[in-house]
Amino acid sequence: MEVKTTPYKDQKPGTSGLRKKTKAFEEKENYLENFIQSIFDSLGDELKKKTLVLGGDGRYYNKEACSIILRMAAANGVGKMIVSSKYLMSTPCVSGLIRGKHAFGGIILTASHNPGGKDEDFGVKYNGSNGGPAVSNVTDKIFEISKEIKAYKITKEVPDYNNDKPGLYKFGSMDIEVIDAVSAYADKMKTIFDFDKLKTFVSRKDFTMVYDSMHGVAGPFAQKIFGEELGLDAKTVCLNGEPKEDFGGGHPDPNLTYAHDLVETMGLGKKEVADEKVPDFGAAADGDADRNMILGKKFFVTPSDSLAIIVDKAQECIPYFKKGLKGCARSMPTSGAVDFVAKAKDIKLHEVPTGWKYFGNLMDSGDLSICGEESFGTGSDHIREKDGVWAVLAWLSILAQANEDSKEGKLVGVEDVVKAHWAKYGRNYYTRYDYEGCTSEAGAELFDLMRKKIKDGDFKALEKFSQYKLKKADEFEYTDPVDKSVAKKQGIRIVMEDGSRVIFRLSGTGSVGATVRMYIEQYSKTELDSVPAEALKPLIDFALEWSELKKVTGKNGPTVIT
Repeated sequence: MEVKTTPYKDQKPGTSGLRKKTKAFEEKENYLENFIQSIFDSLGDELKKKTLVLGGDGRYYNKEACSIILRMAAANGVGKMIVSSKYLMSTPCVSGLIRGKHAFGGIILTASHNPGGKDEDFGVKYNGSNGGPAVSNVTDKIFEISKEIKAYKITKEVPDYNNDKPGLYKFGSMDIEVIDAVSAYADKMKTIFDFDKLKTFVSRKDFTMVYDSMHGVAGPFAQKIFGEELGLDAKTVCLNGEPKEDFGGGHPDPNLTYAHDLVETMGLGKKEVADEKVPDFGAAADGDADRNMILGKKFFVTPSDSLAIIVDKAQECIPYFKKGLKGCARSMPTSGAVDFVAKAKDIKLHEVPTGWKYFGNLMDSGDLSICGEESFGTGSDHIREKDGVWAVLAWLSILAQANEDSKEGKLVGVEDVVKAHWAKYGRNYYTRYDYEGCTSEAGAELFDLMRKKIKDGDFKALEKFSQYKLKKADEFEYTDPVDKSVAKKQGIRIVMEDGSRVIFRLSGTGSVGATVRMYIEQYSKTELDSVPAEALKPLIDFALEWSELKKVTGKNGPTVIT
């Protein structure tokens, strides 16, 4: 049936779909239905009789939204919907299924690393047939349709089938296929990594690990892979492994601030923990399991260093890359650590705006194998999304290779691997300050002010920091080498002659207001053991003074430091 509706003007997808407070989707009349119909209408007649994948991270309103989407899919002539038990699917799993099942696309219900619950965040995004987030021309079309929509299609009937049992079910003229998503994902990982070698390594008596799912969708996937496949005790290895609608009341963002259970366990919290009680390896996932944080024993690995090390070791440690890498890439704000690896190994390097969709074209054109972002996202061309569990398996593969000739009791740990990397390539000291909850108006005012200062050549604040000489200041703009599309206003950059960088960017992943992100980077070939906060303090002081961030936003300090 067709239901008349009134359009909303605020359904513009961000870098990862449409994210709003849950109440907007749940309580605003037809808010979800309008956006889903806008997706379907943007796809046109091509959608008829095609297959879509549907899943989410299990946050509040996930089940109800999936039921509505199934009814709308049937009414819009979709041929088959692929779902899983309780509609739980990690974002990388959905991407892999779209590609593996040759689906037309997929709908993912997630707000990623944002909190979940009735008073928190919900999100919807569409991924195309390559498994990656919809490109800009598609999301622009969806937005334009959403502003003019007059009706949506939905069946009167509600799907009545056993969602917990894999099989093929009929819903009118549409098929609903229930699959074991966890096993499908694990099988995919077995085609990339040497599980026998990993199982041998993690069984060492001098190696222990923990994986914190933060009550997100990663839990069942972690229990399957680390417990069932690699033979570890899932009860002790898998922290917070039960998916919960509100992520256990936590903020499912894998960083040193929000992954507090893992941080404490790994000896990086406020409480002193004896070395022998700290696991050798720790990792965390976000709500939809596409992000990762890697920790060693009382040691934090920055996402930028993690990317560089994976690129450096991939060919020798991961069977999937045994023939070498087609290329590597990083988002612009990510540190230049991987640049040194790419130069040394003669691997083509790409610098793109923040947003995983920018990596997709490079992968589809055969120019990219491994990529990453400083926001705890790493992945490869096996899918078209970042992949948190993949990154953990990559690190375990690196550790397995590093310990191939080491005896019990002489474990080569995460810190050893990272420090060996610094000794070879130098160290990129790096930090990110997040100023969450700024008003949209303050965010716009701040960036307009910085643009004016760049235009006017106003860098008086730099005079008191004589160790730095300005090389260039601009606003990053990217022309896609494949489709020639242009992405403008992708971040303010201030680059010094020694390669140090100060970057400001407005985040597009929040549900309300604005998050201002400030990135600080300084490279050293010889000073490898400084405390990052001390090494970066002069640049941080300059950045805050020059930008006038505190004055414009009213924020006296960052919400999160990573």
